[in-house]
Amino acid sequence: MELALLVLALAAAAADWAAVAKGWKRTEYFAKPAVMVFLFVWLYAGTRLQGGLLWFGLGILFSLAGDALLMAQERFFLAGLIAFLLAHIAYIIGFSYNAAPPGFWDIALGFILVLGAVRILGRLVSALKSKGTPQLILPVRIYGLIISLMLFMAMRTLAQPTWEAGASILVSAGAFLFYVSDLILAWNKFVSPVKNGRLLNITAYHLGQIALIVGAAMQFG
Repeated sequence: MELALLVLALAAAAADWAAVAKGWKRTEYFAKPAVMVFLFVWLYAGTRLQGGLLWFGLGILFSLAGDALLMAQERFFLAGLIAFLLAHIAYIIGFSYNAAPPGFWDIALGFILVLGAVRILGRLVSALKSKGTPQLILPVRIYGLIISLMLFMAMRTLAQPTWEAGASILVSAGAFLFYVSDLILAWNKFVSPVKNGRLLNITAYHLGQIALIVGAAMQFG
């Protein structure tokens, strides 16, 4: 039963990728939210959202809301951004559950991620100014800060003795793919078109979410 739900999530993701590639809007409107629905039901069925998994479950639900809002009209873009911001905050809290004290790896990782975030946000802010949408600068900066923190919290598990190796690798890879998917989305929307940008965005997003949640379930389930 539980494995079947995860397979359904993967199947819905594949259907959504095909829909994006072929321009099948009706299929996309069904398949995209179905991924997160199946993923949430899988997580709940297998773990009952015990302990830190409650926050990962909330992250899925906020992501589902973000998916629905971003598929709607353009005026809901900011609302979708806020929904995903809340999803990242939920994941950050989940990764903080029973976390070990910071060490050298955290300092080195944080330094690298800050450098990357400063460069990326600088380019996005310049693009927003040139497009005449300065009202989005603050929300984009806040979102960039929070998703970078989410990636940091996921990747710091690689050096935490309390985390199983397989689980830490999965959540780190998942968070990185989630980060990349949002970068592709932002670049495609504000800076310049990315070849096959929508397909790359949704593929990285789904693989990232699934890997992150499966890794969290391995650790806390």
